[in-house]
Amino acid sequence: MDRKTLDRLLSATGVVLAIVLVLGGVLLTWAGNFAGGQVSQQLKAQGITMPEGEAISSLASQADRDALEPFAGQPLSSGKQAKAFADHYILAHMNAASDGRTYEEVSGEYTQLSADAKTTEDGIALGNLRETLFMGNTLRSILLTAYAFGTMGQLATIGAIVAFVGGVVLLALSFLGFRHSRKVAVKNEAAGSAAVPATA
Repeated sequence: MDRKTLDRLLSATGVVLAIVLVLGGVLLTWAGNFAGGQVSQQLKAQGITMPEGEAISSLASQADRDALEPFAGQPLSSGKQAKAFADHYILAHMNAASDGRTYEEVSGEYTQLSADAKTTEDGIALGNLRETLFMGNTLRSILLTAYAFGTMGQLATIGAIVAFVGGVVLLALSFLGFRHSRKVAVKNEAAGSAAVPATA
């Protein structure tokens, strides 16, 4: 295979790959926008406002306060806010209420109580705590799912940018390859003409 044919073959392959990358970039852009839009829309519909002021300063952990401070008072509408609210506000209150015990541990304690013990003040309090932890875990699960989808949307957007850049680079390289194949063709024609002896 001569150099001109090789250049054209490689350049044509580059164009095809560039088209594939651009199409992939378009799909990834759509996916990123869809995921981000859905997460924002669904979170806004809940009407949750991020904690501020005393609600933050009263938290025992400095890590919790630091995680919530950037979003103080904002409407909850993004995956990052959802994660902060779930992991540093809801969980902090759950741990404070249960002395660090999980729902599974509290539920186990409650189910081991006798029927009579469940009707006592302590039994009722333990049952209420169990229900509170269950609701907290449910809300955290919803918020963290929103965070996961929001993160996937962001990754899709990054992937789209990489695909578009790769497509442009391949198109540029393919253009250079086609131009080089033309130069080789012209050079070969010139060399062929020079090799033909002049006739009398």
